[in-house]
Amino acid sequence: MGTVFWDLDGTLTDPKPGITGSVVKALEALGLDAPHPDDLEWVIGPALLWSFEKLGVANPQAALDHYRAFYEDEGGMYDCTVFDGIPEALSTIKSRHVMHIATAKPHAYARKITAHFGLAQHMTHEFGPELDGTRNDKGDLLRHALAYTSTDPGGCVMVGDRHYDLNAARAVDMKFVGVTWGYGGSDDLSDADAMVETPADLPGVIETLLS
Repeated sequence: MGTVFWDLDGTLTDPKPGITGSVVKALEALGLDAPHPDDLEWVIGPALLWSFEKLGVANPQAALDHYRAFYEDEGGMYDCTVFDGIPEALSTIKSRHVMHIATAKPHAYARKITAHFGLAQHMTHEFGPELDGTRNDKGDLLRHALAYTSTDPGGCVMVGDRHYDLNAARAVDMKFVGVTWGYGGSDDLSDADAMVETPADLPGVIETLLS
């Protein structure tokens, strides 16, 4: 039995409306011009503090505080959908392997989302950064997860849609499966051990990599 670590945003769920909408509101709350939500898809995946820095915000922490107010208090975190076929894929894979969440989203939010959308039932543990930014780096997050679960990375695979997921997997000597339906369209995932185009492809590909 192997272990599968799942990215959340862009891999299991499509969080675009909630994330980009909250980013726009945060920028506007600071009196800044905000890009159109369609031009903010690149913020889905990395730590948002880094994204606000990249947007040129003078006080990224203030922007993040506004973002969290909109995202949590106004329900932006639930303004997302589970990709078609994901629940079925998770059910199949869970019968063969241990599964955990490994997301750049703070686990305080991730756990509410996975519970709300029925994804938590498939996971043994859910790992994400602390609200203070501890383990924002996904490689550090996976190191923590491996230590916490006493798991050999040689028997693991990370599934994600962005180069942050791939780089994190490589940082801990873990295999990586890239998915094409998320927000990593411009990312270089050529070093992935496998690429999948539909959730239905996941069980077979993961079984091959972990056999």
